[in-house]
Amino acid sequence: MLYVVLRRLSFPAAGWGRSLAGALAATVLGLALAAGPVMAQNAAAPAIGAAKGVDPGTAHGSSASAPAGAATMTGKDPAAAADSAPEAAPADAVDTRGLDQEVQGLKKDVVDLNRDLFVLEEELLFPANTQVAVFLSMDVGDFFALDAVQLKIDQKEVINYLYTPREVEALLKGGVHRLYLGNLKVGPHELVAFFSGKGPNERDYKRGATISFEKGIGAKYLELKINDRQRKQQPEFEIKDWE
Repeated sequence: MLYVVLRRLSFPAAGWGRSLAGALAATVLGLALAAGPVMAQNAAAPAIGAAKGVDPGTAHGSSASAPAGAATMTGKDPAAAADSAPEAAPADAVDTRGLDQEVQGLKKDVVDLNRDLFVLEEELLFPANTQVAVFLSMDVGDFFALDAVQLKIDQKEVINYLYTPREVEALLKGGVHRLYLGNLKVGPHELVAFFSGKGPNERDYKRGATISFEKGIGAKYLELKINDRQRKQQPEFEIKDWE
């Protein structure tokens, strides 16, 4: 091929033609020598890929198919992975409900423990052998609006309690208030109660009641009762001994 080129570029009658033909021949030879390594490298690339078991046609697309390959290697379908993601929410909700139930159970245990401690404290401070308790109850309340109650045991004031409107309303609905809890030694004692409030015609009203009782072995319970006396159109105060 080189010879043919040289023959076509030869000029029979001029020396400069031979010189030009020689220069062109040298240039073509240099280009051929320079292109040789590049062509050899391009030819070797498929051979290397084939030796490693990689399809030359997919070598350039390996970066684009990397995510799909990664999903295949993990053994999970991307659609299945997307479907399994929302299933974690119900599990979290179940865990939250279980935690709430545990908290409610702990609160109940704390309330029960406080009640037991309160009972134990009363038993320690007010043993059954010396304990005395005074309760107060009301009936109807048409002729008397209770404000305060003062208690004296053996001529010594033990409590002076001022009632709120809500407490009076609870008493009128049948509630019972433990007014006093203390200790007394065995033997005879005297209880005096003074009731203050509004009587008939919204006048200030103050009345007293007294009782003598015997404190024996065991707890003693007394009840202050406020009743309406319909015949006399006025309240009645009494103290009842629960033996």
